[in-house]
Amino acid sequence: MKIVHVASEMYPYVKTGGLADAVGSLATTLADRGHEVLVFLPGYRAVMDHPDAGKAERVQKLRIEMGDVFMSGEVRAFSPRKNLTVYLVCREEFFDRRHPYGNGERDYEDNHHRYIFFCKGVVELLRLNTMRADIVHGHDWQTGLLPVLLRHAEQRHGVTLAMKTIYTVHNIAFQGVFPMRSFYRTNLPEELQGIDGVEFYGQMSMMKAGLLFADRVTTVSPRYSLEIQTQEFGCGLDGVVKTRADDLVGLINGIDTQVWNPATDTLLPAKFSAQDLSGKGTCRAELLTRTGLTAGPKVPVFGMVCRLTEQKGVQLVLANKAFFEREDVRLIVLGTGDRKLEQGMRDLIATLPAKVAFAPRLDEAMSHLVEAGSDFFVMPSLFEPCGLNQMYSQAYGTVPLVSKVGGLVDTVIDVDADPANGTGIMFPPTEAGLATGLTRALRLHADATRYAATQRRGMQRDFSWDRAAEAYEALYEDSL
Repeated sequence: MKIVHVASEMYPYVKTGGLADAVGSLATTLADRGHEVLVFLPGYRAVMDHPDAGKAERVQKLRIEMGDVFMSGEVRAFSPRKNLTVYLVCREEFFDRRHPYGNGERDYEDNHHRYIFFCKGVVELLRLNTMRADIVHGHDWQTGLLPVLLRHAEQRHGVTLAMKTIYTVHNIAFQGVFPMRSFYRTNLPEELQGIDGVEFYGQMSMMKAGLLFADRVTTVSPRYSLEIQTQEFGCGLDGVVKTRADDLVGLINGIDTQVWNPATDTLLPAKFSAQDLSGKGTCRAELLTRTGLTAGPKVPVFGMVCRLTEQKGVQLVLANKAFFEREDVRLIVLGTGDRKLEQGMRDLIATLPAKVAFAPRLDEAMSHLVEAGSDFFVMPSLFEPCGLNQMYSQAYGTVPLVSKVGGLVDTVIDVDADPANGTGIMFPPTEAGLATGLTRALRLHADATRYAATQRRGMQRDFSWDRAAEAYEALYEDSL
């Protein structure tokens, strides 16, 4: 198949979160499986500075209609591996900036213009070069207008640009909502401004456009595909999602097993596997040393790597201060985010300096060490479309302690509910729920035989992108 992926980020060229990992891994895996894969990205400064982009050639100039004016741009392309070509839609005014979406304090005020231009640039290049794709697959709100822009261009020019369009919601909380006055930049028919089009409480929602006009809609886990049809998790779009229920499917992301594999991980002080876990003890000792903590083998070490936001449930951890005061445990947290939550972690350290360590930074090597050296990995998310760390944890023999939401439900098996197959501990996403989960973790850790069996079952699970890509292939073939 000829498969086109369109996204606002892709690892290793630009990354702000899990979207980049998912797009990069899915695209490269599909290419390795023999498909012709084309990926379109905005020509951000970070992407243009990457060594691969330094080899890019200008494919052609673009002239994009944006309301009552035409804006120029160009497309550059490079091929990082066989069967994979990356196209960069460039316009310095829009994309030559330090950060992809905002300045760190707030989003750029012209993000609607930037991503309308980006989607139009993709459609125009598909048209000018008669690329005729089997599948055009857009990701998240930044590409929400792509399906309707593509079909409108087909009608306008009497051509076929794609057999089918797919739209993936990675996180419905971020919807690309902008003032309706920006709709004129799309040059789409005026009737699409209404409730049956892009209108969302008087504004324009790019994500709503993707949900309505793509041939098929996916989310990043089966559980999340059900959750976003409810008021609790749908963020106002649950009614729209319900109208596409027959065309909606939840597919679990994978993990890059070339990067996240304890048997080959060069970022660890010692390697280990399900057959030989001895190296995990070395990683545990190194983790404690680097964080200035000490703990004997019977003292459980809880690790946490995340953005410090309320979505990730950091406030639930802080609310369970009494547990960490009372029990002989260690807690190691890596990540940055909300200043109030960061201060909360510092306050916890001030109270419990021998039990808690906090590294307020982004550190790839340290994140591997926390995964490898912890006994339990804590993910008390209030919602989690898919999640990756719970899969990393199982691969690294670290028992995940997770909320019963989203992709966490689809990837972790509760050890008490299913003793023969359990790989982790699940709890409701509340302060009391986490308290219960932490107490259950202590009981599990005290039973060395049961804990070791739980570790090994997790390490034997297949979370590879080959498995995930097979599911996408099946979706593409079914759609065609």
